[in-house]
Amino acid sequence: MPELLDFEEPVAVLLKEIEAMGLMPQTPERRAAIAQLETRVTDLRTEIFRTLKPWQRVQVARHPSRPSMLDYVDMLFTDFTEVHGDRRFADDKAIVTGFAFFHGEPVAVIGHQKGRDTKAKIYRNFGYAKPEGYRKALRVMQLAHKFKRPIVVFIDTPAAYPGIESEERGVAEAIALNLREMTLLDVPIVVLVSGEGGSGGALGIAVGDRVLMQEFSVYSVIPPEGCAAILWRDAARKVDATEALKITAPDLLQMGIIDEIIPEPAGGAHQDHAAAAALVDEALVRHLDELRAMDDATRLNARYDKFRGMGRLGHAFIDDGPGETTPTTDGDGRAG
Repeated sequence: MPELLDFEEPVAVLLKEIEAMGLMPQTPERRAAIAQLETRVTDLRTEIFRTLKPWQRVQVARHPSRPSMLDYVDMLFTDFTEVHGDRRFADDKAIVTGFAFFHGEPVAVIGHQKGRDTKAKIYRNFGYAKPEGYRKALRVMQLAHKFKRPIVVFIDTPAAYPGIESEERGVAEAIALNLREMTLLDVPIVVLVSGEGGSGGALGIAVGDRVLMQEFSVYSVIPPEGCAAILWRDAARKVDATEALKITAPDLLQMGIIDEIIPEPAGGAHQDHAAAAALVDEALVRHLDELRAMDDATRLNARYDKFRGMGRLGHAFIDDGPGETTPTTDGDGRAG
């Protein structure tokens, strides 16, 4: 059973009651009582998760049992062949890349992998990718471009790796290059934020025609703890930072940063991997079909406009002083 979060205490009481009843001799009446309690658990979870606060959503997005990129590969794709290395330095285990079939159609699959137990987390560097990870991802995306294969990306990382070796090998350049090149790839790209989408570590493989988020995932320019440490010199104010950052799926959908929220099973994707995968599958099929039906020029222009427009967020004017405002413009002269 997945680990319960602190705000799920009412559910824990019912689960303990179910467990105790399960140890008793099973009669028709007792089985009926257990089924009734299980229904109450589902209803209670649904009610709790309907009103989650932003920091609670962060906790769900970081849940150790949440489905990972490789879990989704196992459940949704066939004949996955992993591609290793960036042909320059090394193979970054925090980003997994390869080719597979999705409903019989060949695709490229790219995503972060955090690891679930301690050994796997160390092996995957806790999902913190280094420059070679982004270069490996770009290598596979360029192969997909060459062979006209759609690209599916799974985002789940706190951030890019901030260590000195990452800086020495040019992590900023690697991410910036990916941002530029992904805007030009003339194949459909669907990005799914499946857990924690943190900073440039996420954005470095997240430029796509469609950006989707699972219901309880988060997507942010910086992790809440980092934001709190910078703004208030106190990482303990992470709850305040989460509120201010507007990093939840509903916030980002309202601002136009993402295109769709994919629902999750009651209690979050970690409670039922198969149900979560089925919901992801339906969304991926629908968006890939829509993108395949578009011609390359239309799709590329729409992708450009999508990301070009993200910086506006309603700030249509710059204050020039008392009583004066000047409309902002894009680089191509269009009013922003």
